[in-house]
Amino acid sequence: MMRAAQADGEHWGLAAKACVAALAPLAEDANLGFVYVTEAFADDLSSIVTFLRETTPVTTWLGGVGLGVFGPAGAIGEGRSMAVLAGHVAADSVLPFDRFDPAEQTEFIALHGDWLARQSAVTGLVHGDPREPQIAEMVSGLAAAGHAFLIGGLTAASEIPVQVSGRVHGAGLSGALFGDGLRLVTGLSQGCTPIGVTHRATEVIDNVLMALDGRPALEVLKSEAGDIIARDLQRAAGYIHIALPIEGSDGHDYAVRGLLAIDPRRGWLAVGEHLVAGDRLMFVRRDPNAAQKDLERMLGGLAKRLAGQTIRGGVYISCIGRGAQMFGREGRELDMIYEALGRFPLVGFAANGEICNDRLYSFTGVLALFL
Repeated sequence: MMRAAQADGEHWGLAAKACVAALAPLAEDANLGFVYVTEAFADDLSSIVTFLRETTPVTTWLGGVGLGVFGPAGAIGEGRSMAVLAGHVAADSVLPFDRFDPAEQTEFIALHGDWLARQSAVTGLVHGDPREPQIAEMVSGLAAAGHAFLIGGLTAASEIPVQVSGRVHGAGLSGALFGDGLRLVTGLSQGCTPIGVTHRATEVIDNVLMALDGRPALEVLKSEAGDIIARDLQRAAGYIHIALPIEGSDGHDYAVRGLLAIDPRRGWLAVGEHLVAGDRLMFVRRDPNAAQKDLERMLGGLAKRLAGQTIRGGVYISCIGRGAQMFGREGRELDMIYEALGRFPLVGFAANGEICNDRLYSFTGVLALFL
């Protein structure tokens, strides 16, 4: 089994020492660890990682700064807190990387091609910078380069380095790929629910949606969102979003993008995504009840897939827009995970956006389980 720990402290050293003490006894062959800290510890992240390397057998640490952290003590959104998870994995099953750039994809494959060629299946746990304008291309490029199924999230948008992959840095995308010697099972849970049918964008310029199915985009939104929204468009802010269905999905898989602005005179909508004519999309709403039911659905599916196998440890990444707003109180998502799958070492963080397979999501929760 892996071991997890979580601690608060006015000084990073106090929290780090408490975590190391709680990890004991940590196997001498432990070689992989995850560390997540709140923004209050961002300035101290390099010192924290150095301390963890010097006081544990683990040399490869992954993680970063979250908008909150998850661990054995629950969900901590503010304050000075850190959570760590550590254990042993087959050394040749892990490929850490501290930077991926789609423009250097050929170089990445050349550097790691031998390792990739030896794997029959590759998964990855990655962390991205929300300030990076090409982060979506980085995620899809890495998935293609490594033929990998990715899971992860976007860290806090701090001015200082906020990611850990062997070292502390500010790279756009970093993390580790896992090969045949380590089995990682993953799940994705949505936080929004569709409120109408799927439409085709028929007039669009960049991220400005002018027409859907030949009708003004705002007219379609009003017809599906209901009278209350139609009469007061300000109610749509933060509640109504745009979703891009994933081709070939069963209806549960769609990427949510923000509705940035509405032009009532022209009937246009500004969307947080570059669109082209012919794109399929639908309107969705933030829905606490649907979010809880979908998390139950995801966890039930994972329980069936596990079929009694032991969970060694896990990492849970949840959108900052979920938490108490969607589940009634902080930490309820973690309780639901334990209720469905039993207790196991689990850490994670509240994210600026989530990564699953080869794309970015919003208002979702992603869970990775080490078996």
